[in-house]
Amino acid sequence: MSQAGGRKSIFITGAASGIGAETARYFSKRGWFCGLYDVNTDGLDEVEAEIGAKNCIKAKLDVRSRDDWAGAVKDFGDATEGAMNVLFNNAGIGRHGWFENITGEDNDAIIDINVKGVVNGVQVSLPLLKATSGARIVNTASTAGIVGSPQLAVYSATKFAVRGLTEALDAEFRDLDIRVTSLMPWFVETPILEMGDRDGSNHKMSDQLRENGMNVYPVSMAAERAWEAAHGKDRHYMVGKDAERARFMSRWMPGAIMKRVRESVPPRD
Repeated sequence: MSQAGGRKSIFITGAASGIGAETARYFSKRGWFCGLYDVNTDGLDEVEAEIGAKNCIKAKLDVRSRDDWAGAVKDFGDATEGAMNVLFNNAGIGRHGWFENITGEDNDAIIDINVKGVVNGVQVSLPLLKATSGARIVNTASTAGIVGSPQLAVYSATKFAVRGLTEALDAEFRDLDIRVTSLMPWFVETPILEMGDRDGSNHKMSDQLRENGMNVYPVSMAAERAWEAAHGKDRHYMVGKDAERARFMSRWMPGAIMKRVRESVPPRD
């Protein structure tokens, strides 16, 4: 089994692609030991090959499963001598489209992975985090957790939940020497942008973004902000100027931003 050898360590869910994989690359280059976890084992193998087996430990993890979490955290603790400097709750899914076109089963999966998966991670990882001086939890939320996002309604609701959980636990864990922060990306170049509006649909979210002329930011920017979220003094870390603008407007011009959101909704087919 790979051993951290006294290096700082980060446990990353959703590590097989997108923000999780890029964050593993970013932290590894800075001397950190990375725990790579995802349901996509082929993707984990690719990330391991990139950063080197001596710099990581990997395992299949479905964040909905407490048993999976227990096994992964135990093995991670064995590899790090009982330490976890950062828990990066990054795994998430979405479905883009009109509310009535998204199935109940899809909604269940979005809620279970995006919210329950984060709660499971915090609960199971807390003993290692408490045993690590200055530990931190970084939860991937979204700009959709600041402003309700049409055609991403349930996804948006889960990200509001992650934001609320982050704020509550950051206050609750202060006496445990654990900070809790969130990463709040605008649209970032990740596989989640390829989600369709229904099973078998060829119309992807990325298509609509291009049609609307909206900005999509590089995944490298999200990894850089994840590093800041693991080290900085703020609670929420926005990814992209559009995310910063949305936060500003939601606070100081809520009526204006909601008008803009309503006007951005396309007509139904």
